[in-house]
Amino acid sequence: MAHEIKNPLSTIRLNIELLAEDLEEVDLPQGRRALRKIEVVQRECSRLEELLNDFLNFARAHNLELQPSDVNREIREIIEFFRPKAEESKIEIIEYLASDLPTVLLDRRSFHRALLNLVLNAQQAMPDGGQLVIRTRSGGNEIAIDLIDTGFGIDEKTLSHLYDAFFSTKRGGSGLGLATTRKIIQAHGGRIAVQSELNCGTQFTISLPSLPRLAEG
Repeated sequence: MAHEIKNPLSTIRLNIELLAEDLEEVDLPQGRRALRKIEVVQRECSRLEELLNDFLNFARAHNLELQPSDVNREIREIIEFFRPKAEESKIEIIEYLASDLPTVLLDRRSFHRALLNLVLNAQQAMPDGGQLVIRTRSGGNEIAIDLIDTGFGIDEKTLSHLYDAFFSTKRGGSGLGLATTRKIIQAHGGRIAVQSELNCGTQFTISLPSLPRLAEG
């Protein structure tokens, strides 16, 4: 159904853009008013596309192509992608990545999406800047990833609905970000937990099964 909606929505966006180009040549008050209305339609089309993409990501979260992967390397890629936004937001990124992590099976694209969603949530929880600690560790037959921010925290009522699909405290949000993140982690055979305190910060912990280490010959 989402695909069926996306096709006519793309047609609407294309024709609106063409109409805007035509009206840019009309230097009259009516033309300028029409352009402002077109800009509203374009913004709403973009918002609809974002909602549809969020829904499609949620629906596909269980379709994984797992490959042996180095979690630390994947995390470093995500950090480097996020670093410019972190600097702009006055967020200090602190890394404690264990050097002896075993290999895990990952679908890299889905894993990046899940982890980046947590990182962006942390950024939004620190509007005046702060610290984001990203830590990896291993124990038993699994590895763990901790993301700890110094943001404003999450109240108990929100915590109880945190992973509910379509639940959101953000105006205009789809409410599918954390639901998709948990679905992706569970599809990897892992789990996600959260601890939070108002005005102190939040810690998300992702646990993933690790592959057995090869015995030394």
